[in-house]
Amino acid sequence: MATKAKRMSIDYSSNPAVANFIEYLRIPSVQPNINYDECVSFLEKQAQGLGLGFKVYEMVPKKPIVVLTWVGLKPALGSVLLNSHMDVVPVFEDSWTYPPFSGHIDKDGKIYARGAQDMKCVGIQYIEAVRKLKKSGVQLQRTLHLSFVPDEEIGGVDGMEKFVHTKDFKALNVAFALDEGMACPTDEFVLFYGERSIWQIHVHCTGQPGHGSLLFPNTAGEKLRVIINKFMTLRDEQKNILDSNSKLTIGDVTTINLTQVHGGIQSNVIPEKLSVVFDCRLAVTVDHEAFENTIKQWCKEAGDGVTYEFEQKNPAVECTKLDDSNPFWVAFKESADKLKLKLSCRIFPGGTDSRYVREVGIPALGFSPMNNTPVLLHDHDEFLSADVFLKGIDIYTQLIPAVANA
Repeated sequence: MATKAKRMSIDYSSNPAVANFIEYLRIPSVQPNINYDECVSFLEKQAQGLGLGFKVYEMVPKKPIVVLTWVGLKPALGSVLLNSHMDVVPVFEDSWTYPPFSGHIDKDGKIYARGAQDMKCVGIQYIEAVRKLKKSGVQLQRTLHLSFVPDEEIGGVDGMEKFVHTKDFKALNVAFALDEGMACPTDEFVLFYGERSIWQIHVHCTGQPGHGSLLFPNTAGEKLRVIINKFMTLRDEQKNILDSNSKLTIGDVTTINLTQVHGGIQSNVIPEKLSVVFDCRLAVTVDHEAFENTIKQWCKEAGDGVTYEFEQKNPAVECTKLDDSNPFWVAFKESADKLKLKLSCRIFPGGTDSRYVREVGIPALGFSPMNNTPVLLHDHDEFLSADVFLKGIDIYTQLIPAVANA
């Protein structure tokens, strides 16, 4: 009780780091059709205040990638990239207790805003950690780049996915990257070293059309039933694997969800075509070629005129190694141990920009220092406690020099 009373007495709004966080949260960089100008101006101001290099790249017009740079003592060494995204997902304002872009702080020190967890918090924690390090006279061996990218929430296609294949990115000489993680309701800190591959599959079933009162053979509906049964049976199998082993997390299995069904013109007309969409996240242990061959076989078994196409098909990407072969992991782990952080190492359940960084051969870890915090990304009333936010800055002031001097 005494601890709670003490926390309630703190005026977090007067804390410069919290004020900076709230200013960033108040920029409504919400999907879709974002104007990123305010974010760019905000970040340019941060760079000027910290004496950091500032550069803006555009793979696609009006979709800026902002990079702040702290040159190291040995710039020839591979650099460290601290990545975050500027965009946030849409909101349903009527379901929020406080306006979602107000950055409201309640009496318990909870900061409410879209992006509080996902992931404007981490971007500001990077900035504030650099501020503390520079103020204390710390010098890093490796150059540090802070990247702020667009459109991560819609796949990063016009942001990081394109950026990693450019000469500009290669010129950054990135050897290791940190990116977003996720909140954890326990005292653990979750760390992600890999991601499942996103496959979004459209299966099209064609067949004999006709009057709804008849029993024609070879209808689209019969074929659709076969396809749905095949995918959903595999879903049940994966769910049983997850439920039967408490050591597994959702990122350790393949998830399959039926997300859309299209077709038909009238209730008494048998359609000539029906389509179904599945969102699949393939576990890192899945053989991609074998999985696609299975889909081909299911379409064959469903009957003639059944085809499939991909809306999204991520390649298999090697996970970041968590062993002595990765000096950045060794440095990160040693620093985390000194801080007595309880790390829970997992495969990320969704998709982040880390997958594009890993795809070009750069080790990357997903880490957001938010323990004892409910997972509220994309949820109503998204919040982060100010004390958790500030503790995260202190954690980064230890982790950043560790990996930048590895």
